[in-house]
Formats: sequence, C-alpha cells, structure tokens
Amino acid sequence: MKQVFSKYTRLLTAALALPMIACAQGELDSAAIDNVFADFNAETPGCALGVVQSGQLVYGRGYGMANLEHDIPINTTSVFRIGSVSKQFAGAVAALAAMEGYLDLEDPLQKWIPELPDYGEPLTLRHTLNHTSGLRDYITLMSLKGLRGDDFYTVADLIEVQALQEELNFSSGTEYLYSNSGYVLLAEAVARAVGKPFKDYAEEVLFRPLQMSHSHFHDDHNHIVPLRADGYSPRGDSFRTNMTTLDMIGDGGVYTSIDDMVHWVTALEQDGIRSGLTPILETRGVLNSGEEISYALGQSHGEHRGLTTIGHGGSWVGFRADVLRFPSQSTSIVTLCNRSDSGPSGRAIQVADIVLAEHLAPVSEEPSLEAEDRRERGEQSEINDPNSYLGTYYSPELDVNYEFTSRDGSLVVHMGSNAESELQRISGDTLAAGSRTFRFSRERGEVTGFELDAGRVVHLRFIRLN
Repeated sequence: MKQVFSKYTRLLTAALALPMIACAQGELDSAAIDNVFADFNAETPGCALGVVQSGQLVYGRGYGMANLEHDIPINTTSVFRIGSVSKQFAGAVAALAAMEGYLDLEDPLQKWIPELPDYGEPLTLRHTLNHTSGLRDYITLMSLKGLRGDDFYTVADLIEVQALQEELNFSSGTEYLYSNSGYVLLAEAVARAVGKPFKDYAEEVLFRPLQMSHSHFHDDHNHIVPLRADGYSPRGDSFRTNMTTLDMIGDGGVYTSIDDMVHWVTALEQDGIRSGLTPILETRGVLNSGEEISYALGQSHGEHRGLTTIGHGGSWVGFRADVLRFPSQSTSIVTLCNRSDSGPSGRAIQVADIVLAEHLAPVSEEPSLEAEDRRERGEQSEINDPNSYLGTYYSPELDVNYEFTSRDGSLVVHMGSNAESELQRISGDTLAAGSRTFRFSRERGEVTGFELDAGRVVHLRFIRLN
C-alpha cells in the first residue's frame, strides 16, 4: 500500500510542479527559471518560487518536497517559516500601532520594557527597527552563555539576559549593527502598548485585511500549522529535520506561503495596507551624524544591474527565504525554502536576471561575496605563555563562567557547558577562537579579565575569579 501511495504522490509532485498561473505579461523562459532549481527533486527538500508582476502571480512553482516522511511535494500553498523576512511584517505592525495612536516610534524602548536599564542616552523604538539601537544580539548572547541552537528559553529569559547588559554595543543612533534583540523587544513593546499578544494584533491589522489566510506569527511551537513544510539540513547523502522550539517572534517567526506573499508584495507596491504606510516602511534609517543607511524597518535598499531593489533574506534552523522587489518594474521574486543549504538569495538573483533580462544593465566585474566577507584578522600565531591566562572568568552580563585550560600545550576556552575552542594569538594580549576575539587586560603584569567581541555583541566584560 505504501508503494502505491508513494508512486501516486511522486506523480502528484510532477503535476503540482507545473506553473500555477500562466504568465500575464509576456512569455517567461520557464525552462531557464526551472533550471535554477534543477538540483531539487522528489528525493530532496527544496523551494517554492513566486514571480509577482503588477499584483499577479505570473509564475509560481514548487521544487522538491515539503515533507520527506510523507512524500508531500512543495507547491505555492506550502507554508514555510521565513526567518528574518518576518522583520518587515513586524515593522509594519509597529508602524500601524503608531498610526493608531498606541505608541510613537520615537518612544524610548524603556517606556514599554522598563526591565531594561537606562543607558544614559535615547534608545527608541525606531532605533530597534533600523538596527541602530546598539542592543546586543540575543542569539549571540545565548550562544556565549553556552546554550546550543536547540536549547529552549523564553522571551522572559531573553529580557532577563538583556537587562543584565551594562552597556550597548555603541551609543544608540551612531552606528548600524544587525540585532535580533531589537525586534523581539519591539514586538513585546507593541504587545504591551496595544494590550494584546503581538500575534493577535498582527492578525487583526495585517494578515486578515490582506487575506493572508495561511500566515501568522508563530509564538507557540506546539501550534499546528496546516500545509506546513518541515525544515531540513543535509547530513551526508541524506537529510535531517531541523526545526525549533523557540517561541520568539518579531525578529522571525512568521509562517507564510507563496500564495499569501503575493498579497503582501502587492500591498507594499500599491500602498494597499493603509494609505501612507508603504512610504513609512521604505524610509531609510538616519544616523545621528545625518548619514543615511540602507536599512528601513525590516527591509534593505539595494541595487542590481542598474535597477533599484528592496528586499530581505531570512535564515533560521532548516528554513531559508528571500523577498527581492524591483519597484520600478513592479516585479517581486519570492523564494521560500525548507533546506538550510538552499541559498534562496542567489537563486532569486538568477531568476531576476531571466525575468528582467531586457531591463538590466550588462553584468559588471564585481568582487565575489567570499572576498567581501573574508575577515582580515592578520596572521595568527601560537600563544607563547598560555599559563598566564589559565583560570575562571565571570561575566555579570551573561551570568556565566568561562574556563581557560591548557591542553597539549595549547590554550583552550570552555564557554558555558557545551562548547570549547582552542585559542590563537593575534597580537599582544588579543586572542581569537574562531569569530570570537578576546582582549585581555592586565594589572602589574597579571591578567585580570578580558573583553569579548563576537559579531553582533562587542565589549562584553569578564572578570577573573581565580
């Protein structure tokens, strides 16, 4: 019976992979578009693609499987977790709450989250929306505490850790540094301001009016999601499920489908959510210096081959997503995937190159992303005297101990209960373990503590206990 069912569903896969709506604006090169996703099949997870032009889904297709255990194929109704693409929905909900008079985007964050300390300078809701708050990223903080990606903690735990932070990464408004903490705290602030769960308010002012019937903020990991695609990560020649039990929303947490996203990108293009909202959502952040940044309430402004773009990517557990809009061409490319190695942003660009070929400037020689992302840390070397760093160090901002020990002549740091790394010397008392930098301080020649930099968290202080 299972063989018959499996055979049937594999045939169904091919049927559902056909374009859902014929092209309404000229013929698209469907073979070229499908070739972008040629590595996905009935044995693998994959992606759903939507090409939206002037409010119409002109090409929608699923590639690969939504669920490997039950042979369920991906199509445009499949519901995916979209990671940080959720931030543009959170930004819209916050802006709507401001339009309705519940709050002001210039409100201090502490007005609504009084558990946070006063950092002696304005830290507003708008700062959180544009990643100019200086708030240390909670995902990095929890990792530095020793928690693994599949460990469970709550929003209350997150606020407690955030409240322990004695300083910001930088003075609010002076720099841009991506922080998921800002968006989780923003969602909590909106919920307190409107007097109902953020998920419910988002349904009331956003998803229901836009008829996005299969979209929601997922604040309960036990909540059943109809038509959900499971998340996967590769393991050898096969795959493993890769989901999450974390219930944080705002920074992520939206589940949606291609069919629903047609309503969203169309509403943004036509200012159809509420008159005047789209200009608010697309206004770039401005630093205290007057410098304009590319980020705007959950969306990033950019450019591709001479055309202006607005978009955002998303990445969490086994899901990846990308929304890439070309406003001047009334075209959006939406790519929702359920495998961690799917690379939707690169695929979206390839699809755009096919769909908008007549409107794009010639390809220019650009440095590779690998070259752009390469960290120039200088030459690292062995640590001559690891014994001077041995001991236990405590961070009051993480409430965690780091233990430095010697192993086969090398200095090793044990970070919380679940991770350890070997350190290398960069220069002087500055050491590195992977992407984490430890700057040790001394008094009268003795090591007394260090400051830790880890991407979206900087200047985290540890004091030596022994």
